[in-house]
Amino acid sequence: MSNRIRKSMAVALVLVMVFAVAGLSACKSKTETSGSTGGTLAYYVGEPAYIDPYNTQESEGTQVEQSVFDSLTSFDPLDPATLVPAAAESWEANADATVWTFRLNKDGKFSDGTPVTANDFIYAWNRMASTQTMNTSTNQVEASSIAYHLAVIAGTDEFGNADAGISGLKAIDDYTLEVTLKNSFGDFGYLVGHPALAPVPQALVEGGVKYTDADGKEQTAAYGDMPVGNGPFKLSEPWKRNQYIKVVQNENYYGEKPLIDGIDFLSFKDPNTAFTEFEAGTLDFTQIGEGRIKDAEAKYGVSPNGYTANPGEQVLLGAENSIYYLVVNNTLKPMDQVALRKAVSLAINRQAICDNVFEGTREPADNIVPPGIAGYAAGVWPDAKYDVDGAKVALEEAGFPGGEGAPEIALSYNADGGHQKIMEYVKADLEVIGLTVKLNPTPDFATYLKELDADKIMIGRLGWSADYPIMDNFMFPLFKSGSSDNYSRYNNAAVDSGLDAARQTPDDAARLAAYQEVNKLVGADLPVVPVMFYKHHHVASERVHDLTFSAMNLADFTKVWLDPK
Repeated sequence: MSNRIRKSMAVALVLVMVFAVAGLSACKSKTETSGSTGGTLAYYVGEPAYIDPYNTQESEGTQVEQSVFDSLTSFDPLDPATLVPAAAESWEANADATVWTFRLNKDGKFSDGTPVTANDFIYAWNRMASTQTMNTSTNQVEASSIAYHLAVIAGTDEFGNADAGISGLKAIDDYTLEVTLKNSFGDFGYLVGHPALAPVPQALVEGGVKYTDADGKEQTAAYGDMPVGNGPFKLSEPWKRNQYIKVVQNENYYGEKPLIDGIDFLSFKDPNTAFTEFEAGTLDFTQIGEGRIKDAEAKYGVSPNGYTANPGEQVLLGAENSIYYLVVNNTLKPMDQVALRKAVSLAINRQAICDNVFEGTREPADNIVPPGIAGYAAGVWPDAKYDVDGAKVALEEAGFPGGEGAPEIALSYNADGGHQKIMEYVKADLEVIGLTVKLNPTPDFATYLKELDADKIMIGRLGWSADYPIMDNFMFPLFKSGSSDNYSRYNNAAVDSGLDAARQTPDDAARLAAYQEVNKLVGADLPVVPVMFYKHHHVASERVHDLTFSAMNLADFTKVWLDPK
């Protein structure tokens, strides 16, 4: 993936960015002229935590949610640094990028036929920001974990109740949304491309979603179990937890209509089980099973661009804007010592994990920012490397020579995500320098997130996939003090002020340089331990054509088509 700096979105001159839908819509491939449309794509996802936009916080739920909702903007599947229109047909910012105006596509509708208006975005964002939002699936108050996406908007610091509203949001008319920010933020057009920042119909959140069950009886589902959106697909029935989520074409969709009839998002115990099901013909798209990548390459063929699957070119190995890392609770003794975190980092043989677990299809991570994100610099975290002797020295500096006197290290992970083998390698590496280590699996990712939220994890695994393809997204949510995704509980005033200053820098080059300096500060403290940069290890069935799975880990479901079974 290229490491290019995109064109400026905020400059000292009057900034006007208008993107016309007609000029940016992608052309259909020649193969689509065959008329091979229809059919249902069987697609593996791990069990999501949420599919309601207000709290869609992990990759599995986001995959489903983005098929049902459109945000204001979106990212080109093959070039995520390029913004394309979605619910907004055009947008512009004022001279210093503090006020942004989005003009909605007037044909936009929710799948029930209700028009999408600026107030639907305002309601959705207020709902995300409020501490009193109701999780409609559990009927309990549950604040969003991703409200930080809105932190740049004026009024969010004072806001706590959705009835009052975020002061920086204004509906100029039904189809014009004005957003006033606290400070300049030239990357705001990218931020609103996050799938969770989609419009939400208040009436259905509060009144429930009507549907007809298999017996022909009318039922009402909680919005969190059957969210209604404005995207290319809609749920055909409520989410069947730990089994499936079924979506079908949204006949009221304003954009390019999908070529397939629908998608069955199927959940299995883990990726290895899913790959077994794939080989049995149950699935059309999944992760490749552990130790099976080379076999899959030989059997199914490799996609030339790494992202688009077609018959005979079914294995996807493209680089992702994602990182796998160990989160360390910096508030727990003795993990509050930089020297001990340094010892852990230096002890890990990242290359061995990449080679032996992922057959060489991943790369050791040398900092928190992946190479595909503008601003990446090799080796900027000096202790994100393999150095056993250095690890032993750091362990002694922490007061535990040869591991003597050190507490037992608990390595936590969700057992449903295929992480066991990785954590076994980490455990063995830490034991080499004298630490005593135990593996501490939790049954599923939803449970694991709750353990993280409750600060019950000493060291655990996490993956971070870009919400939007900019450096800020790897720095602000993970290291800003008080951020809900700052599971390391890292707190550095210099980093906080540096992040604020970077966000307020209108010039692209200067803003990027500011983020790079902040990244150096974080690297010196090593609050988390980078392990590896992700690459796809996915495969599609032979009946799948033109399915693009982007570096953002989002599938483009509008252009895929299927051969009949």
